[in-house]
Amino acid sequence: MAYLVRRLLLTIPILLIVSVMVFSMINMIPGDPATVILGQEAPEEAREAMREELGLNDPIVVQYASWLGDTVRGDLGDSLVDGAPVLSLILQRIPPTFQLALGAFMISLLISVTVGILSASRRGTWVDYLGTVFALGGVSIPHFWLGMMFIVVFAVGLGWFPASGYVPFFQDPVANLYAMVLPVIATGLRQSGELTRMLRSSLLEELGSDYVRTAFSKGLSRRFVVIRHAVRNALIPFVTASGLQVAGLLGGLVVTETVFQIPGLGRLVVESILSRDYTTVQGSILVIALTVILVNLLVDILYALVDPRTRVQQ
Repeated sequence: MAYLVRRLLLTIPILLIVSVMVFSMINMIPGDPATVILGQEAPEEAREAMREELGLNDPIVVQYASWLGDTVRGDLGDSLVDGAPVLSLILQRIPPTFQLALGAFMISLLISVTVGILSASRRGTWVDYLGTVFALGGVSIPHFWLGMMFIVVFAVGLGWFPASGYVPFFQDPVANLYAMVLPVIATGLRQSGELTRMLRSSLLEELGSDYVRTAFSKGLSRRFVVIRHAVRNALIPFVTASGLQVAGLLGGLVVTETVFQIPGLGRLVVESILSRDYTTVQGSILVIALTVILVNLLVDILYALVDPRTRVQQ
């Protein structure tokens, strides 16, 4: 419990630092929010009045304090483009991104654990060679190219799945799952290559350890030693890599969402940047950063469960 409390308290200064960075970077972007709202043809008097209304003429510290206070209360402001609350726009885009990230991670986890264990436990065999080729291919092939090939083959060529689009799960679960098959598999295959390499290397190191040789000398079966002893210790760096991958997926699916026309959070950020919708960009990046921090917190907790020594050391 003390370990968890320390980790939770540590997120507070991290969040403050992230909020400062997000606010500062957005305010350094060239452009005038008042011009975005009123248009280029608006008179200077009207634009100046809009700047005053938005608090843009206040010192940067005052602007940050005001924005932080509103954010703590759950108010991320209104979109400069259509006036809709930024929080509602983000909440509309989170389900597609979360579903895509979760599905891709599950595919990646399933493939990497299976291939990584088989490859390491059969080192030097054709199974190991195939696993190594798969891992290198997964790391080398961009997922947007893989996604486009999936569209060409399975959507356009064979007609098995839709080429693009998104249907909310609660509106039509079957159509939702049907539309998410290609983007989930395309992203999951790409991510599984990295985790496969990580697990294979970690497991090979454990299989060469003294305690594994001792277990073999006692007559224990290879399957028992690999699964019950070596894999558990090999999972320690694997858990860390998996957590970082999830965090990266939640904030880095913009390419996949663009290829398959999925209205996710990544596309919202890009669309807002192109339309100079600074409040939406600011709120979206903050939510993504908060999600990454929470995922890393979860990884730390899982790390402590897998390796109790970390709780003693910290």
